[in-house]
Amino acid sequence: KSDGKVNIKLGSTEIKSQSSEAGTGYFKQTIQTAEIQSIMGKMTISNQIQSTNSKKNSSIGWGAMYWQYYQSLEKITQQNGSLSVSKKLYLEKRNNQGKQLVPIEQAIIKKGDKIITRLVITTDRALEFVALKDLRAACFEPVEQISGCFWKEGVSYYKTSKDASTQFFFSYLPKGTYVFEYELWANSAGNFASGMATLQCLYAPEFISHSGGERVIISNPK
Repeated sequence: KSDGKVNIKLGSTEIKSQSSEAGTGYFKQTIQTAEIQSIMGKMTISNQIQSTNSKKNSSIGWGAMYWQYYQSLEKITQQNGSLSVSKKLYLEKRNNQGKQLVPIEQAIIKKGDKIITRLVITTDRALEFVALKDLRAACFEPVEQISGCFWKEGVSYYKTSKDASTQFFFSYLPKGTYVFEYELWANSAGNFASGMATLQCLYAPEFISHSGGERVIISNPK
């Protein structure tokens, strides 16, 4: 019988568990903002084995460390990596030349206008069970309300509209770059946070990415 213990140090600060889960030894500890120091970015992990046998024993363990904090949506910057997603909003205009898409930062958006959300996904490997969640600004309402399966960009996916987001689910996403769009109505005037799009592989949660955020200004038509 052996009883293993993991010693964790963040810089010179030792992390000690007050209580752990029986059987697995799982524990979680939160470090407050005021206590965080730059030296804590260096983590040291070692095993301390207590055994009744004369032979040396070894053990394995796993865990994660992450930094969680609050930030205004419009100040969030895009995260890039092996899996990435970008989001861009366009104002749809129609004239004698046909349909024209104008980036929202170059246009004046009025209540009743149609907005196009363009999501660009890039992955450097094939992934299964990938979820894309796009947070909508409170001033937008999706044109298409019905959920269903779609085929586009050579992949099959399920799309559904929630109160505050539009979500896409891919059972299989091959390596490559994909562009998806959906339409919105601007139904409220004011200054709003547009929200961000989050992309994650549910089988391998470490593959995750998100887009940046921005502000959306909607005016009343004259």
